[in-house]
Amino acid sequence: MADEMKIRAKLSGSTTTVKAIMYHPMESGSRKDKETGELIPAHFIKEVKAELNGEIIISGDWGTGVSKNPYWSFEFDGAKAGDTVKITWTDNLGETGVGEAVIK
Repeated sequence: MADEMKIRAKLSGSTTTVKAIMYHPMESGSRKDKETGELIPAHFIKEVKAELNGEIIISGDWGTGVSKNPYWSFEFDGAKAGDTVKITWTDNLGETGVGEAVIK
């Protein structure tokens, strides 16, 4: 997927704040198409993880209850300016998305 994420990482003191918007339709599989009346197939992010310089710092399992184009923000300690934060997701159809940011 092109443009699958916008990500920023900012260091303040010893704490890094990461903010990301993941572009994804996040369909639950229970909504109906207005024109045909048929269910729209499920299509949602099921796994998301963040890495600092290649080491996983946080991960989670998501499901159908997360909205379209989800926003994810978290904080952590132990990084320095110039380090790289990478977020990846995998959805229930096997598609993946990735975004990287250099900590400022």
